Amino acid sequence: MESQNHNQYQELDVVMGTTTRIPRLMSADGFPEWKYRIEKYIKMKDFKIWKCVIKDPVRITTTVGGQVVEKKIENYTDEDFESVEEQEKALAILTMALSPVIAQGFIEYTSAKALWEALIEVYEGNKDMRESHQDMLRQRFNMFNYVPGETLEAQLQRFTTLKTEMTVAGIFYIKSEINKKLLNALPKSWEMNVAIIKKTKDLNRLSLAEVMAVINACDIDDKKREMNHVNSYSAANLGISSNNALSFFSYSSAGLSFTTSPQA
Repeated sequence: MESQNHNQYQELDVVMGTTTRIPRLMSADGFPEWKYRIEKYIKMKDFKIWKCVIKDPVRITTTVGGQVVEKKIENYTDEDFESVEEQEKALAILTMALSPVIAQGFIEYTSAKALWEALIEVYEGNKDMRESHQDMLRQRFNMFNYVPGETLEAQLQRFTTLKTEMTVAGIFYIKSEINKKLLNALPKSWEMNVAIIKKTKDLNRLSLAEVMAVINACDIDDKKREMNHVNSYSAANLGISSNNALSFFSYSSAGLSFTTSPQA
C-alpha cells in the first residue's frame, strides 16, 4: 500500500510539476491546467526565458553579397550563442514539458513562440471553441450544488477545481458572487451556519480561501459539539448504571431481596 501511494505521488508530481520538475502535458484535457502551471514554472526559473516564449525569436544574420541572410550555426560567434541561449532554453523547456506522444506532433516547430502558439491553437481552438468552453464552465458554475453523500471536503475541492478552470479560461466573477454561490450550495443541514456566516462576514471582501476557512472552522465546531453531546450522554448513562448498581448493593447488604413478578 505504501509503495502504491508513493507511485501515485510520483505520477502527480509528473503532471503537476514541482520547483525542480517541469509540469508535464499528458493529455488534451489537462491543457488548461498545464498552460497555467508551465507559465508559472518558467517565470519562476527565469522571467527572461518566459519573454522568449511570447516574443519573436532573435535572428542571427550576416551579409553575403550585399544581402542579409540567416547565419549558419557553425559560423556563430560566442556573442551569437549568448544571444540565442535563452530562446533555446525556452524551446527546450516547452519540449520537455510535453509527453512523448504529444511532442511527436509538434517536432516541426523550432522556436518557443511558434511551439507555444501551436499548442494553444490545437488545444484551445479558435475563438468560437473558446467561447463554447466558457459557456460550458458558466453553466457548471450556475448549476453547482451539493451531491447527496458527498463529504464537505470533496464538495469544497470540486468547487475550487471549477473556480480554477474558470480563471484559466478567462472567466471572472466578483468575490461576493463566488462566495454566495458556494455557501448556497452547501447541504440543507448547513442552513443555520450559512445564515450566520452571511450575517457576520463581509462576503464582498473575503477571498474564496478565507470563506472556505470559515466553513471548515464551523465544521470542526459542529463535530466538537456532537462529540461533547455523545460523551455527555455516555457519562449520564454510566452514572445511572452506577447508581442502580450501588442501590442494589445497599439493599443486598441490608438483607433485603426483591423478586420480579412474571409478566402476564
